[in-house]
Amino acid sequence: MATPTTSRFATLALEYDGPVARLSLQHPPLNVITTGMMAELVAALEEAAHHPGISTLVLRGSGGGFSAGVDVAAHTPEKVRDMLVGFHSVIRSLIACKQVTIAAVHGNCLGGGAELAAVCDLAFTTASAKWCFPEISLGCFPPVAAAVLSAVIGQKKAADLILTGRTISGAEAAAMGLANECVPDSQLEGRVHETCERLSGLSPTSLALTKKALYAWDSIHMDKGLARAEKIYLEELMQTQDAHEGIRAFLEKRKPQWKKT
Repeated sequence: MATPTTSRFATLALEYDGPVARLSLQHPPLNVITTGMMAELVAALEEAAHHPGISTLVLRGSGGGFSAGVDVAAHTPEKVRDMLVGFHSVIRSLIACKQVTIAAVHGNCLGGGAELAAVCDLAFTTASAKWCFPEISLGCFPPVAAAVLSAVIGQKKAADLILTGRTISGAEAAAMGLANECVPDSQLEGRVHETCERLSGLSPTSLALTKKALYAWDSIHMDKGLARAEKIYLEELMQTQDAHEGIRAFLEKRKPQWKKT
């Protein structure tokens, strides 16, 4: 077996082991995605894309969970545009990745973290994992999920998760189609390794071209859908009092007072 080599970032670790790249979020305690991490994710994905012989990229979170999502403080009016542009650059880089992408999910997988997992080619989750798109509770919505989740799990199920913001278990995430399989916590690493081993015996070039063909139809709609969701978010949602109130209430640790209509 080849000796793993690691490229270190401030909030990430990118490890190469033969044909497998493992990208780990390392921002304890919750792996919150800051604007700095967004820039590092884009750089890491670009680096992995050009690393010779890599056919598979595993995305995971270090410590107790996958990711609690994008930093809520980055949703304030003066920061939100840069935040959306930065995070959507990560999503586009992940979708454009020519390697097969695998999300290995444990613990909290919330908001932007759940969006990262949702756009990976494959996802494996522990039974105890908690998946959620909680943005509606802040008076907001998740633009990436709004654009792509219906294609992943179907419109009714996507509407359920996005409009209610409810938390589901790893088992329910797998049953819905957010993950390929739900496994006991102790088996996640082995199940991901097994899949990487299978993919490692296949042609990286053929896998990349098959991915390109597999998503040919979806990619057309994803580009337009994400651009439209981003436009609605910035030009309409962020002009409402409730969006500002929801973010302020979260940061001030109080219940939001929604505007009566």
